[in-house]
Amino acid sequence: MSNLYGDYNQKIDYVFKVVLIGDSAVGKTQLLARFARNEFSMDSKATIGVEFQTKTLIIDNKTVKAQIWDTAGQERYRAVTSAYYRGAVGAMLVFDMTKRQSFDHMARWLEELRGHADKNIVIMLIGNKCDLAALRAVPTEDAQEFAQRENLFFMETSALESTNVETAFLTILTEIYRIISKKTLSANDDTDPNGSSGLLKGTRIVVPDMDHTEKKGGCCV
Repeated sequence: MSNLYGDYNQKIDYVFKVVLIGDSAVGKTQLLARFARNEFSMDSKATIGVEFQTKTLIIDNKTVKAQIWDTAGQERYRAVTSAYYRGAVGAMLVFDMTKRQSFDHMARWLEELRGHADKNIVIMLIGNKCDLAALRAVPTEDAQEFAQRENLFFMETSALESTNVETAFLTILTEIYRIISKKTLSANDDTDPNGSSGLLKGTRIVVPDMDHTEKKGGCCV
């Protein structure tokens, strides 16, 4: 694990913006706190507007800075969409597996995401609060079917128990890196006489075509 997270003084090779979306109170802020700071608050308050956290990690010996954006899920804050989605190369659609309505709203959130974000954005469906198994209202099979139909990654998590949280973020960030690095290799074929690659490291990069990307899902027991 000591090799996974980068030194903050290290040169940043890539910056990946990932957005969290979904209804209010599904646990978006807690997922972010668990991943970025390994914290969980039992007294979490509703997010007002937009917040983001960053975490630097190492993927394939490259230093990647993950910039994770969190927004309020309440309807009255939905006007932030365009600026919120701009530049995002990854998104997590989060629902509360104990609240069927939050899952039923996923189609609407996905439609909004695809209407504002780059069409090749990497998307993961997250069923949060899997520690509350006795209160489950969304069968794993329903979420898996939705994810498969929409070509999304899928994972069930618990921010409280830290189940699959790091795995979920690392999965989406590694997939983004895999796509970006392939594009970087092809861009090197077009290197100019001054030796500059067609892509500038340390800048936010648009994710290339993902039509043939294989999606894999997972969930907690």
